[in-house]
Amino acid sequence: MRAIQVAAFGGPEVLSLAELPDPAPGPGQVVVGLAAADVIFLDTLLRGGWGQDFFPRTLPYVPGGGGAGTVVQTGAGVDRAWIGRRVVVRTSTGYTERVVADVEEITPVPDGLAIEVAAALVHDGVTALSLDRLGTPQKGEWVLVTAAAGGAGSLLVQLAVDAGARVVAAASSDAKLALARELGAEATVDYTRPGWTDRVRETTGDGAALVYDGAGGPLGTVAFDAVADGGRFVTYGTAEGFAAPDPEVAARRGVRVFSPLLDGPPDEQTVRELLGLALERAAQGRLRPAIGATYPLEQAADAHRALAARATVGKSLLLVGGPSAD
Repeated sequence: MRAIQVAAFGGPEVLSLAELPDPAPGPGQVVVGLAAADVIFLDTLLRGGWGQDFFPRTLPYVPGGGGAGTVVQTGAGVDRAWIGRRVVVRTSTGYTERVVADVEEITPVPDGLAIEVAAALVHDGVTALSLDRLGTPQKGEWVLVTAAAGGAGSLLVQLAVDAGARVVAAASSDAKLALARELGAEATVDYTRPGWTDRVRETTGDGAALVYDGAGGPLGTVAFDAVADGGRFVTYGTAEGFAAPDPEVAARRGVRVFSPLLDGPPDEQTVRELLGLALERAAQGRLRPAIGATYPLEQAADAHRALAARATVGKSLLLVGGPSAD
């Protein structure tokens, strides 16, 4: 089978196409033929060697974390009725034609939902719904979403709007801000311009009651200035490391700071619940991942370059098995 392999940590050029043996399912496992592989910004950081303490990778490795496709083989103890079913799968690889996974790691794709849409929710759907539960946006309150045109950010905009909140979306280009407005943001701000948090505070009156920081690093730390006293600051961005708001300032202002990534990944039962909910809402038309860029498997390096350059508007996917039949 074809797969993208990382033999040495480095830039996008280390993503090379390789021929690897087809995986065989063990007891309690299935093999999924992927149609679309999930691509997230974290993949670009891990490729460069970042985050080994949190997300260890042993070279050589196949990057990614799953996608969507069809069950093509089952192992001992697995109902063969799974064969031919469309599923999403979360596993430790993804940039490949076939992945092996425990049967507990797959979730059926609802009828009528495009396989690419399902793939786009594998991680970002779980992340967004988890953050939504943590931040709990309330009707009528102002919510700031940074990196609002990203895979998770664009979903958080929709979830906040669905809860009746008023959303300020922050991003780095006119195209990204236009997407955020299309998804329901009431106001937008370009966070590459000086004084952008002042504009957020002017728009919201006295700061946002809830801030979702999808940027991280220095930008995320600055975003803390836009949260209102007594508000909530939920940071999950890792573009340049984690945001680091001053804990003494947060305590003095009564701001609760949540850094869920530092707590490690959610347990498998929670992941399955949130992924199922994300797929259900998407099938109902209540949650729409904004798929902005798709690439064939062999162009994975181009997907990483676009993400690193902040050139991607919305979600990125690798189309592994060609166009799907909905």
